[in-house]
Amino acid sequence: MHPEVKIFDTTLRDGEQSPGASLDIKQKIEVAQGLEALGVDVIEAGFPISSPGDFAAVQAVAKTVRRPVVAGLARCAPADIEAAWKAVKSAKSPRLHLFLSTSPLHMEYKLKKTPDEVFKLAVDMVRAARALCRDIEFSAEDATRSDPDFLARITAAVIEAGARTINIPDTVGYIMPSEFEALLRDLQARVPALGTKAVLSVHCHNDLGMATANSLAAIRAGARQVECTVNGLGERAGNAALEEIVMALKTRQAFYGVTTHIRTREISRVSRLVSSATGMAVQRNKAVVGANAFAHESGIHQDGILKQRLTYEIMDAKDIGLQENQLVLGKHSGRHALKRRVQGLGYDLSETALNVFFERFKELADKKKEVFDEDLVALLDEGAGAPAEVYVLEHVQATSGTGMVPTAAVRLRVHGQVLQGSGTGDGPVDAVYQTMAELVGKHPKLTGYAIKAITGGTDAQGEVTVQMLVNGRTLTGRGAHTDIVVASAKAYVNALNRLEKGKPAQGKKFRSR
Repeated sequence: MHPEVKIFDTTLRDGEQSPGASLDIKQKIEVAQGLEALGVDVIEAGFPISSPGDFAAVQAVAKTVRRPVVAGLARCAPADIEAAWKAVKSAKSPRLHLFLSTSPLHMEYKLKKTPDEVFKLAVDMVRAARALCRDIEFSAEDATRSDPDFLARITAAVIEAGARTINIPDTVGYIMPSEFEALLRDLQARVPALGTKAVLSVHCHNDLGMATANSLAAIRAGARQVECTVNGLGERAGNAALEEIVMALKTRQAFYGVTTHIRTREISRVSRLVSSATGMAVQRNKAVVGANAFAHESGIHQDGILKQRLTYEIMDAKDIGLQENQLVLGKHSGRHALKRRVQGLGYDLSETALNVFFERFKELADKKKEVFDEDLVALLDEGAGAPAEVYVLEHVQATSGTGMVPTAAVRLRVHGQVLQGSGTGDGPVDAVYQTMAELVGKHPKLTGYAIKAITGGTDAQGEVTVQMLVNGRTLTGRGAHTDIVVASAKAYVNALNRLEKGKPAQGKKFRSR
């Protein structure tokens, strides 16, 4: 059996202290329920004395969740302890979490107390809290900048006074992993009760980007509780990220030799819940839960993934609750990934047709950051069943604006002959169409024109559908491009080519031409 590491989630307390991340009672309850489903061991629901709203929220969480321990934060002050206890006492498993600064810097400038005064206050307040609640946690704020002798002395004393969890916070994200591991091993050697009578816990901040690394180093040193937040939310640069710690322990279990109670398939859902509730977006390249964490655009990587997922993925997307990894189609993608995606869309291309389509795909990918399924369908349908084209659009350009007469310049290849000209119209599209009509000697009546964005984003393709009446026949043409004028011209040419073919396109296969 592997030793268990408790996951103490402080998203609702320390995470919510991130500027702009405030939650109301309803949101706190929703997140707390998500955390319970995720399997966290402890939920720090808030800082009850900080405001009436926070008190009410902590109390509501305490009454709602049943499996996790519910902790309320309190300074080493009677009023704080009383408020925290009133807020959490209705929980099935309540905890009072006391904190007091122990570094010389904090004691002198923040608390304005001597080490002896801090020592006595910590012991007295732990005893007072223990009289109310059986489960007491004590945090030595700014522990990593504290004197090791004083830290050991106060740790031993508060354990004797009744604390059953001792938290060693890297409050300002200062320490390095190797230093932290050495500090914790030294502290346990100085205080034998730490590990027998009390659980060693850590709480790491990310000011130097070391929060997750420090938390993992602490586990190697014997810590059996880690305090963290979903998405690494928190003050300044944030806290250690729950999802990073948990997935590191799962992925490298042979190395760390520990386990957690986290249901990892809930990670993605809870990450989205927290992001939505707080309004704090998750960066795309964020480890584990970022949009790019299981996404691949490089053709080399895509080819490897399609052959064997483990070539470029050390985690399975399904383990965090995603359906599958994502092969992002873009300018770096290769034929293998494109062929797989096209087949998934129901199209069967020969190798020759795939090569032709691949070139068209690359032209589009150079204009868009990402090519979506809808883009591919538009390209495939645009070329569906087309014969050798009579009309080929080689160039189109239109200008318009306030106080200007819309003009267009068009170059077409018709039966191999190049035709070019310019003209004007009521707008840029009308100018293009009038010019094309003059060039080809056909003046169809435009009976319908529609445009829609194929996908979201400012770089989305526009898909234009035109209907025109020629010699008593109604023809439909489609064109797609990131430039609406070009899409309109392509739709017009598509309709003319259908006129030459004598019937609408059939089927859904792109054929090489």
